[in-house]
Amino acid sequence: MSRGRLIVCVLLPFAAGYYLSYLFRTINALIADDLTAELNLSAADLGFLTSVYFLVFAAVQLPLGALLDRYGPRTIQSALLLLASVGALLFALADGLLGLVIGRALLGLGVALALMAGFKAIVLWFPPERLALANGWLVMLGALGAVTATAPAEFVLQAIGWRGLFAVLAGFSALAALLVLFAVPALSPGRSGQSAVRTVSLWAIYRDRRFWRIAPLSAIGIGTSWSLQGLWAAPWLRDVDGLDRATVVQHLSLMAVAVCASALLLGMVADRLRRLGLKTELVLASTLMASMAAQAALVFRWPVPTFLLWAIIAAAGAATVLSFAILSDYFPKEMSGRANAALNLLHVGGAFVLQSATGFIIEQWPEARGTYPAEAHQLAMAVTLVLQLAALAWFASSPRRLPASAMARAASRSPRVAHAWSATAPTPYTTAALVWTQYVELVRKQALGWRLAAGASAMLCIGLTAALSITINRPAVAVHIFEVDRSAHVSADRVRSSVAALIDDPPALELARSAEGPLWRAPDLMRPPFVRPEPVVRPSSATLPSSVRPQR
Repeated sequence: MSRGRLIVCVLLPFAAGYYLSYLFRTINALIADDLTAELNLSAADLGFLTSVYFLVFAAVQLPLGALLDRYGPRTIQSALLLLASVGALLFALADGLLGLVIGRALLGLGVALALMAGFKAIVLWFPPERLALANGWLVMLGALGAVTATAPAEFVLQAIGWRGLFAVLAGFSALAALLVLFAVPALSPGRSGQSAVRTVSLWAIYRDRRFWRIAPLSAIGIGTSWSLQGLWAAPWLRDVDGLDRATVVQHLSLMAVAVCASALLLGMVADRLRRLGLKTELVLASTLMASMAAQAALVFRWPVPTFLLWAIIAAAGAATVLSFAILSDYFPKEMSGRANAALNLLHVGGAFVLQSATGFIIEQWPEARGTYPAEAHQLAMAVTLVLQLAALAWFASSPRRLPASAMARAASRSPRVAHAWSATAPTPYTTAALVWTQYVELVRKQALGWRLAAGASAMLCIGLTAALSITINRPAVAVHIFEVDRSAHVSADRVRSSVAALIDDPPALELARSAEGPLWRAPDLMRPPFVRPEPVVRPSSATLPSSVRPQR
């Protein structure tokens, strides 16, 4: 397959799915104030709501990773993106915390394999020497979702509200599912290496010592970056730095751009250093150490521009490019889906724990007018910084050269054995039967995909119509009703009697009917209305008596 077709038919469709994953991951940082004001959410509620995405994300990594190796990335990714579309609709229609949690959970399930499916497709279709660079492009294009979740999403948010925004995102998720289903080429049944995968247990990956050398550092470092960029960066900028909403959006936009640039830059650097014989593990450790230094500068209030510090922290979130490139050296490509899912489980699990723990720590301080003290945010970030330093110490103390485990050697041998068995000269009948079986399996999968796409498209159209109609008819502002204490004013009977007297007065009614002019002034109720004053007659001096005449 040519390079151009690889980019159009493989890289871009899966990058669209990861774009939506990044957008849904970071969008709560923008709509946090709107959710809090409309649904009266606390800091702990907001932290739990946002971290549910990571919780479901982590819970389904292992089973979906096995399905990814078994059925291929195209089928699994298209079905999950349709589920993400349903989750976005439920989120848009939610009226309380429970509805938001259910919608957020379906969103996490729908985009759980967006990154893993892209990496799996790259491993299957791209040459091995270009894996790090292709991974960098995938993460860079997907990280544009974080850019969209700042100023562009703020514009849409001001126009149609957060409910309308999620209704639009539901439509985009359905379009991405159709793009993956129709653009990605079908994978032949014998290409995914199922025989090699079945011979190796998933838990054997977690017993590999090389895996656990980089897993704690990658999981805690990248999880911290995701936690801050996805939610807690905006409250920090508001409560600690005292910035207004426009400046906070500018910081979030810069962080999103930093993720995109970092993904591409790290991929290019890893690819170049790999050719020079340097280990990718060193690049990963250096990137996460820079993020730790930026967090320390924020905690201790060092005189460093906040734009630079938050850009470095966000850039560390793209270090997955390096982590998954390292795993491609440890495990064969036939089981890359499970290996990547095993590490990504720790990534999103760490992000869930850190994001929820941050909200719990901040909640221990009293809230004042929707903000929390700066000490609460600083302590929460200091706790995560200590955990990252412990993971860095584990990485540095582990031996750099670890022998390959028996699982890795068995997995590397099994594809060669299967290839040698398939290379034996078959009979014409067995060859024809094998080809016919493969084509029947391919046709069955395509028919199932078409039925799934048709049914999901019909339900999605109905859901989008309902969501948009409800969003348009629903007011965008919350109406607050205040009850005024009447005891401080006149009594109700006195007010009622005065109003009744005014209504029953015919001259007052006549005045109300015949009032014209640009301005209307309330009549003075202290005077009787419409009392014609007597004319004042000034007598002339000739008629006055001589005693009162003015003397000249």
